[in-house]
Amino acid sequence: MNARDIHSAADARAIARRRLPWMIFDYIDGAAGTETGAARNRAALDAITLRPRILCDVSNRSLATTLFGAPAARPFGIAPMGMCNLSGAGADLMLARLAARHHIPHGVSTVASTPLERIIEVAEGHAWFQIYFSGDGTGTFKLIERARNAGYETLVLTADVPEVGRRPRELRHGFKMPFKIGPKQFIDFALHPRWSLSSLLHGKPAMANFDMPGYAFDRTESRARADWDTLRAMRDAWPGRLVVKGVLDVEDAVLLRDAGVDAIQVSSHGARQLESAPCPITILPAIRAAVGPDMPVFFDSGLRSGEDALKALHAGADFTFFGRILQFAIAAGGEEGLNRMWDVLSDELSIAMAQTGLRDLTGVAEASA
Repeated sequence: MNARDIHSAADARAIARRRLPWMIFDYIDGAAGTETGAARNRAALDAITLRPRILCDVSNRSLATTLFGAPAARPFGIAPMGMCNLSGAGADLMLARLAARHHIPHGVSTVASTPLERIIEVAEGHAWFQIYFSGDGTGTFKLIERARNAGYETLVLTADVPEVGRRPRELRHGFKMPFKIGPKQFIDFALHPRWSLSSLLHGKPAMANFDMPGYAFDRTESRARADWDTLRAMRDAWPGRLVVKGVLDVEDAVLLRDAGVDAIQVSSHGARQLESAPCPITILPAIRAAVGPDMPVFFDSGLRSGEDALKALHAGADFTFFGRILQFAIAAGGEEGLNRMWDVLSDELSIAMAQTGLRDLTGVAEASA
């Protein structure tokens, strides 16, 4: 099977599951606890219906939108994801090239496999840097300064991970970064030679943004010290746009707006942190109503199709982000698989727009059922 066999996100996931080592697949695919949160997210999205309209001239449709006043070819971008090169050698730069072509943001994770300077260069500026506050914050603010010097204009603070969630699938495999190779992992990699040989050829994926003096990042280090004073310090230190990701509470959303952040991202971190968190798509309308029409509100978590993205736009999001399905597409077919998945998502959105009477995305929330 190859990239031409990707007709949906489910297809990409199924192919990736065969090609990736079990440890890598479960790291990308897994969710917190017994994964009921991920299942509820999917059920909540599936329960939303769109309003079909007939006899509308939708022969000419535009998927374009604006994001912070700049044109974007799609109303969806690339969510920040750690260690993307685990899905395929060079994945970070595949995503960066996609962002450059479509003028959409590539969320560059703190724990990316490629230096943040290289990614924004390849993305031709269409990259946002995602930051975790960890430890006492010393390394965090060093990274913020580094991102500013590299030319990033948007900083995304992921605020919903004071402690890393327990993901049993990941834990059972002994997943650690950097890799600790024991007999179990060796057998896993040996049974998936296509991935293993490619990774060996290109070098073992590693966290690339921690080659700074005096800063050794620990993925499991507590991030619990962050508070509203931390946010204020970050706001003062960052001259560009500041987005706070991981918002699922109306009161928090209003406080963030009043604290001067530039956008709020409604997200449950893909249900990877708190299993009993509310479904983001059900919270989105209330947050939109609370912060008002002028505050940019973004959305991620559980989106699997262009039709899902349209549902989130109807529910009040200004822009959406896809995550792990893009990694699955890379695992399934490399850069060709990624581009194929992007075309599938675009087609799904375009067809859903036609069937709901939309020529463009202007005022899409007002057209909801």
